Formats: sequence, C-alpha cells, structure tokens
Amino acid sequence: MDKTFPWRDFLRRLAVIAIPVALQNLLTTTGSMVDTAMIAPLGKETVGALGLCAQFSSLMFSCYWGFVGGGMLFYAQYWGAKDDDGINRSYGLTLICMMTVGIIFGSMAVLFPETVMRLYTDKEIFWPIGVRYLKIAGFAWPLTTFSMCMAALLRSTEKVKIPLYGAIASVSTNILLNWLFIEGHWGFPRLEVEGAALATVCAALVNVGTILFFVVRKKDPHVLNIRKHFRWNRPFVKEYFIKCFPILCNEILIGVGNMVINIVLGRQSPSAVEATAVFRTLEGLVIGFFAGFSNAASILVGKEVGAGNLETAWRRAIRLIYLCMAFIAMLGIILIAVHHPLLSVMSLEGESLRIGFGMLCVYGVASIIRMGNWTQNDTYRSAGDAAFGTTLEIVFMFVMVIPMVWLSGMVWHWDFLLVFACCYIDEPIRFVMMQIHLYSGKWIQPVTPEGKAALPAFRANLRRGKAAAP
Repeated sequence: MDKTFPWRDFLRRLAVIAIPVALQNLLTTTGSMVDTAMIAPLGKETVGALGLCAQFSSLMFSCYWGFVGGGMLFYAQYWGAKDDDGINRSYGLTLICMMTVGIIFGSMAVLFPETVMRLYTDKEIFWPIGVRYLKIAGFAWPLTTFSMCMAALLRSTEKVKIPLYGAIASVSTNILLNWLFIEGHWGFPRLEVEGAALATVCAALVNVGTILFFVVRKKDPHVLNIRKHFRWNRPFVKEYFIKCFPILCNEILIGVGNMVINIVLGRQSPSAVEATAVFRTLEGLVIGFFAGFSNAASILVGKEVGAGNLETAWRRAIRLIYLCMAFIAMLGIILIAVHHPLLSVMSLEGESLRIGFGMLCVYGVASIIRMGNWTQNDTYRSAGDAAFGTTLEIVFMFVMVIPMVWLSGMVWHWDFLLVFACCYIDEPIRFVMMQIHLYSGKWIQPVTPEGKAALPAFRANLRRGKAAAP
C-alpha cells in the first residue's frame, strides 16, 4: 500500500469543515461572554444564578447529544456511500428523539424553575434570580434543539456554512436585544434578568429561521424532504438504536455525573460559585474550537468508512487527534495569558478572581488530554464503534471522578481548586487506553455495504502489519 499521506488535501478538507464549525462555536461562546459582561452590572449574584441555569441547560445538552452523535454516525457513513434515503431516515428518527428531550427540559424550566434552582445550589440568594430567568428562557430550549438537529445533519453532509450563518444571526440578535432589554435602552422597559431571558428566546427563533431560509434557498435534499424522514422499518430502527444506545447512555450518565459534580461545586463558597459560572463560559470557548475538530473527525473519518476506504479513515483519525490536542494547548496558553482583563470584565474580583485564575490553570493542562479523549471517542463513534469510549468514560466517571469530587468537596472540605482538579483525575488513564484502541483499528465498524465489504481485507492487513504506517 501507498506509504505516503496526502497532507495538503487532508488539511484543506479539515479546514473546510473545522473552521466554519469553530467559528460558529466561537461566535456562540463570544455571545455568552458578552451576555455575562452585560449582566455583570446587575451584580455577582445574577452572574452566579445564570451560571447555575446554564448548568441545567448543559444537562439537556447531554441528554440530546447522544442522538446527535448517533445521527452523525449514520449521516457521515451514508453520505460517503451516497445513500440519500439512509440520510433522510436517520434524520427523521434523530429529530423525533431530540425534540422530545428539548420539550421535556423546556417544560421543566418553565413550570418547575424553583425545583431546578434548589437542585443546583443551597444558596438561597441565587434562587429567585434563576427562577425569573428560567420561566422565560425555557421556551428557547426546544428551538435550540431543533436548530442543533439541523446543524448536525448539514455539517455531516459538508454544508457547514449554513449553521454558521444561523449562529451569526442568532448571536447578533442576542447581543442587540440584551442591550435593549436588560438596561432598557431606546425606550424599551428595563427588564434586567427577564430581558436577558427574552433575548435568548428571540435569538433561538432567529437561528432556526436563518437555517431554514438558507436550506430552502439552496434546496437542500435532506432537511426539507419531510416525506422521506419517517419511512422507517424495523431492521433500520433496531440498528439505529443499537448504535445510538451506548452513545445515549454515555451522554445521559455523564450528564447526570456532571450534574452531581455541579451540585458539589454549587455548595462551595459564593466566590467559588461565581468563579465557576464565569469559568463555564470560558470553557465553552475551548469546547467551541474542539467541536470543529470533533465534527471534522466525524465527517472525514465516517465518510471514508462508509465509502469503504478504511485505511484512509484510520490514518486520518490518528492525525486529527494529535492536531486537536496541539490547538487546544495553544488556546489554553492564550486564555491563561489574558486571564486578568478577561475575568475582570466578567465581574470577577478579589477571591473570585483568584479562584477563576486557578480554574483556568488547572483546565489549561487537563483540557489537552480531555479533548484528545473526546476526539478519539467521537472518531470511534463515526466509524461505528459507539461502545468502547463510552464504557470507559462511564466507568471512570462513577468509580473514580464522582466519589473523589464528592468526598473532597462535601466530606473532607478541601480547597476549592483541589476539588475542581479532581474532576479530571481519570483523563490520563483513559488516554492511554484509548490510544491502544486507536492503533488497533478495531473501532472501524461500518454500517454501509461498501464499508462492510472492505473490512476483512483491512483487518487482515493490520494483523500482518501491511497497513500503511500512520
């Protein structure tokens, strides 16, 4: 086999997918940072309360992301096999599942906001602020879920610019309406927290409308082909849920695990709660860049697996993982270097500023390995192996991470930064195990006829050491 690797074509394809996705997430994170800066004059308690609300929306994200990951597995492989019918059926099933999650969480936020706030913190000062926000912002969550479902399909079929346009319109709307509603500019009433929530709902609506506008304009053959979305049969539904089940378990259980961790962090000092709220916003910046590589991994690897080019998929995956880690390392250095003005503009000062800087330092190191693990897991999923990385993450979360965070924060009462560092103690161990699995090639498990036909020869070449060197 050819021992060379087409770096120029690989990097070009990576840039075409990763850059628009990273820009979209950068816009969203920048919008969140601006939101935090704009509500900062309302007080640190408001910043902390909205940060706790964001943790509940993150739990929703974890619940529906299992279907996003499962859907992208099918989208990418069917896209490589040029099977439009398979893409349409996968999208319809994914849409139904995701919207169910979005409606449930949106209803909980609107109808039971006080219960949500009591779950995440025992500090009563945050409760009424969060309740006022959730009663309105909950209406945005089904819309957000719908736009995310469309975006996942469009990215998997290499139409990455359309979700970017939606993000630009959404973030611009959110910033403008925040300015108008929070403080009451241009004759609008001063709505404060309710104004921020209303701006969030309007921005979510604009995002959906923008994506649909460009989908109609470009005559996308998948999103609008409603008649073909629900033509399922029993074998297809069975295969879909078999592949999605490990991913869904992973995301839900990890979401529950993160909720427990956030409950512990939410019961530390008020300064720590405020610093955590700001940190979660900045963490989104890192994850935004990671998402570009994650989507590129899912598409560039999954597409080749679906088309039967298994060795190309294997070699691409190895390079994507190390490139992702290198970029995350550079981003972490930048965040630490500019931490003081960044944290100050987001209302942190004194003890909360010290804690925020410490969290950035811990995360700057941990995120390199963490994102490497995530990219590997997303790569395995796109190639058909939804079980290996999922099992590792769940086992380590519940056997190692949660017990250490709970004991250190609730029983031993360690310093907050040590408690926070315990959130990442499993990452190095999992990285070694994930690397062994990566080079074995066992994670390549096609769902298309083309991929399945090429699998025996690929595995035989790996066993004989004849596959092209990474």
